[in-house]
Amino acid sequence: MKRSGEMAYREAISEAASDRDPVLCVHGWPQSSYVWRHLLPALADSGRAAYAPDLRGFGDSEPDRPGTWERHMDSIERFRSELGLDRVILVVHDWGGLIGLRWACDHPGAVSALVISNTGFFPNAEWHALAKALQTEGQGETLIDSFSREGLETALSGLGSKFDEDALDEYWKAFTSEDRRRGLLDLYRSGDFSKLEPYRGRLAALGVPTLILWGVGDEEYTPVAGAHSFLEMIPEASLVLVDDAGHFVFEAEPQRCVREVLGFLEDAGV
Repeated sequence: MKRSGEMAYREAISEAASDRDPVLCVHGWPQSSYVWRHLLPALADSGRAAYAPDLRGFGDSEPDRPGTWERHMDSIERFRSELGLDRVILVVHDWGGLIGLRWACDHPGAVSALVISNTGFFPNAEWHALAKALQTEGQGETLIDSFSREGLETALSGLGSKFDEDALDEYWKAFTSEDRRRGLLDLYRSGDFSKLEPYRGRLAALGVPTLILWGVGDEEYTPVAGAHSFLEMIPEASLVLVDDAGHFVFEAEPQRCVREVLGFLEDAGV
């Protein structure tokens, strides 16, 4: 782990000099940069520099209350600026998609390609049952305070992926203090999908190569219909469906995901 300002991050950098754009990977809830542990070294081996921050309050990054959607977007921009990254290839998953894609639309010159995995970016979407509970005053506090490490393991493993002890240790960090747990509530309570209304058409307007990489076994949080909605939104995108994966596709099928991402980048010439 390294640190830039208040954000911890992982990096993998090619030993050979390269003019290829670096890759910025943004994780989702309740994970950390550890989710990219297979992808980062593979990107470096392909001649690219790759960076993956822990969002504030996740992994080894301290909370920055209130941990809202907008505050996380600001953290991503500060991270990019502090590391001196110009144009990046953006890889996102889950809440990292809502944060990263909105950031990309606000900084259109900063992105040269997109990899979008099991997330959403739809103004007319509805939250799943867990999110609605977290968004409800009182109920959310009771629920988030009830999480144990064993309960987190059960919840994550029930979404079609196997999590080893190291992964569970990393992802449990988001629950290890009251401030971190309240930051998790901040994020969901700031997640009003109507905020995406001004972003209609702006992903396609970026005009960059895009891969939609989706675990199809995710019926509860980001069903495969979302992948097709992204394809309608960005008609020139490439769509890859991973049949043997659920929501946490990079956990369930890491080597398949690595091959698909590297193949996409090579074919796109970025």
